[in-house]
Amino acid sequence: MSVPHSDTVTIPAGSFLLGACPDDKFANDTELPRRRVEILDAFELGVFPVTIAEWRAFDPGHDENAPGDLPVVNVSIQDIEHYLSWLNSETSGRPWRLPGEEEWEYACRAGTGTIFSVGDELAVTEANFLFNESIERVGPGERTPVGSYPANAWGLHDMHGNVSEWTTSMWKPDLHAETELIPDRYTIRGGAWDYLPRLLRCSWRDGLTKTTRRDNLGFRLAR
Repeated sequence: MSVPHSDTVTIPAGSFLLGACPDDKFANDTELPRRRVEILDAFELGVFPVTIAEWRAFDPGHDENAPGDLPVVNVSIQDIEHYLSWLNSETSGRPWRLPGEEEWEYACRAGTGTIFSVGDELAVTEANFLFNESIERVGPGERTPVGSYPANAWGLHDMHGNVSEWTTSMWKPDLHAETELIPDRYTIRGGAWDYLPRLLRCSWRDGLTKTTRRDNLGFRLAR
């Protein structure tokens, strides 16, 4: 059986500073303290968020009136666990999974140390978001086909905006290495089509229960 899945790029091993930049006026306590993290092994990450067409190979009736090239939304961690079990039964090679939040931010930054992967400001031509910081509507106000905006330096599209993305990391309320994880809550990253740029920053993070489904929340594959 031929199962569609996103193209991937290899993310190299390396180290980076996890968390908010010192001059980031929108940083909050959940994004601190900034600390160096080692990514010990290279891994693969989807070039795009998983699309509706890819999800429909598993669940044919999902979002049946929407174009297949939009990122899939309204999927919980529990739904994704079922999807991954199915996908790994239908494909060979290393198993597919969700990225951890440290892997996610490392890949989003793509070697940069700025607020966004493109610098300290984000233009409406660089990502799908709805309002600028003056609360003026500037974006399309809906999901856009994956790859509609430029890739970052490592070839990854939609790391800022379009849909927020689940990670496999349980939520903790700050970035201290020893902070206790909160059971049944998982970290999301990336920001979405209905957000302001401040919620699309590389370091932005939030935690949701594993049963949460939202119209602006999807995921991308790792392995």
